[in-house]
Amino acid sequence: MAITQLSAFLENTPGTLSQAVTAISDAGINIRALSVADTRDFGILRVIVSDVEKTKEVLSQYTLASETKVIAVKMSDEAGSLKKILNILENARINVEYVYAFTSAIAGSAYVVLRINDLDVAESVLMGHGIEMLSDEDMKDMLG
Repeated sequence: MAITQLSAFLENTPGTLSQAVTAISDAGINIRALSVADTRDFGILRVIVSDVEKTKEVLSQYTLASETKVIAVKMSDEAGSLKKILNILENARINVEYVYAFTSAIAGSAYVVLRINDLDVAESVLMGHGIEMLSDEDMKDMLG
């Protein structure tokens, strides 16, 4: 039940991130989660959005946006929740390439986005432990 994350290289200059986010917002697209990793000259913008195709079109004004499949795992918004998920993956010898999190409009809920090289195995292991994951459709329908 992987979801689609968009990644885009943005020049690491004042206003570039603001312009990209403004363009996404002005197009009526809801950013569900966002992460920026920087280098000296460029940043990698990673977003989970309510409308993937429309966002790709908007970002094409600035740069090429690529799609990556990631897992968004539901967890309790309390200490130790992420540790539990990471321990399950570690015990199954599944490597996590990167991670970022976002909270939910539902009280007590949060989500963690995981980039894992073998999504099918990770999904099977997590579902086997009763861990709930989001789909692209869930991301479109999410409130808040």
